[in-house]
Amino acid sequence: MTDLTWLSTRKLAALIAEGRVSSEEAVRAHYARIDEVNPTVNAIVTTDPERALDEARAADARLVAARRAGEVLPPLHGIPMTHKDTHDTAGMRTTLGSPVHADRVPETDDLVVARLRAAGVVTTGKSNVPEFAAGAHTFNPVFGTTVNPYDPTKSVAGSSGGVGAALATGIQASGDGSDMGGSLRTPASFNNVVGMRPSNGRIPHTPPGNAWAWLAQKGFMGRTVGDVALLMSVGCGPLPEGPCSLPEPGSVFDLPEFRLGADYQPSLAGLRVGLSPDLGGMLEVEAEVASTVTASADVLARLGAEVDGGVPDLREADEVFRVQRAYDFVATFGELVRAETARPDGGRVKQAVVWNTRLGFELTVDDLVAMDAARGRLWVATQDYFTTHDVLVLPTAQALPFDAELEYPESINGRPMENYLEWMRAVTLISATGCPAISVPGGFSSGGLPIGIQIVAAPGRDVDLLRVAHAFEAATAYGQRHPDL
Repeated sequence: MTDLTWLSTRKLAALIAEGRVSSEEAVRAHYARIDEVNPTVNAIVTTDPERALDEARAADARLVAARRAGEVLPPLHGIPMTHKDTHDTAGMRTTLGSPVHADRVPETDDLVVARLRAAGVVTTGKSNVPEFAAGAHTFNPVFGTTVNPYDPTKSVAGSSGGVGAALATGIQASGDGSDMGGSLRTPASFNNVVGMRPSNGRIPHTPPGNAWAWLAQKGFMGRTVGDVALLMSVGCGPLPEGPCSLPEPGSVFDLPEFRLGADYQPSLAGLRVGLSPDLGGMLEVEAEVASTVTASADVLARLGAEVDGGVPDLREADEVFRVQRAYDFVATFGELVRAETARPDGGRVKQAVVWNTRLGFELTVDDLVAMDAARGRLWVATQDYFTTHDVLVLPTAQALPFDAELEYPESINGRPMENYLEWMRAVTLISATGCPAISVPGGFSSGGLPIGIQIVAAPGRDVDLLRVAHAFEAATAYGQRHPDL
């Protein structure tokens, strides 16, 4: 049973499809692992074993019937999986980590959850998040703090910190998350797993909500690049209700080199890589993180890549991210923040959410017009960069996993961080470009803490990005080092 929890999603799905492991066995192993490690890490905050076991037994019965009928079942048939607690799950509590929604039970699934379930996933519970997913450290007043499996005194980052810890501890092999300012990538770095922010439109934004949104993206995490590609293959694809959805089907991610048993030899021959440990001096980066990124150049070169120190011109990115984030906070939380802050007790929403939303309320038309112009210049600069480079490599997180008692690192290399966003600029600057980006395990600090490297490709080049990450993963195998729990 325990061994099942360390299989890749692909391997477990194959065993279930072959009838060598039942979905019920997989679900029971999944819950046994939660019972074993969750008291230490606090990654999973809601479970429903009775529902999940009923679904698993139904999946096993369907497999028998499908074999008799010659029917092909979906690729994740019978796979147990928890979902991020900001993603609605029909009939299962979804709190967003907020006292405002502590007892909220949605009637419908979020699109990303619906697509996973259509692919055969058995929903087993929810993973922890910062309140309203605001912040890169996973704690909230409803469920408390999720801690790092490699050192429980440290942060797992956020906002997809609960799923990051779940993957690292063997609870599940892959899962869903979201990323506005690094919320898939930074937890991947802190937990020694893979987290990918897709291009806008891969997983469409749809009403209710802003169907034209672009800064925040739904996406996936996994212990391997191949599992992230598998989830992309079932989670991505166009939708008429999504005006920005890309026309390519999710099947473009179902590549031979990612499939189980593929004869894969990593090669990046001819790939043009720009690599910088501090993004050309734009970032304050801890020494061990910087040295890990620098060392990755040798790995890429051995795989055949041409590596130089070129970086794109991202001078416009801070302002684009700042203004668009503030606008999106008003669009999402404005009404709630107004109502909560008017309460006699000051409200039940944390100050970081109130602060971000107030920044949005203070925006003027001139600010929005200027941001659109800056975004246009940033787009041109990014496109220009990718005429001479195929990918950009830089740190995912500028600091090592920090003390879990802190809200965010107060300083890096002795330089004070002015707010909780500044220490995340390695990811927020990339978010502003609209580029797909992935964090893959890149090594460990002298104290045994994970360090991820971030790889970035041109908008729409998500498949190529996964290929590069897969080659790096195969050449290094850092992701195979699990925590001692």
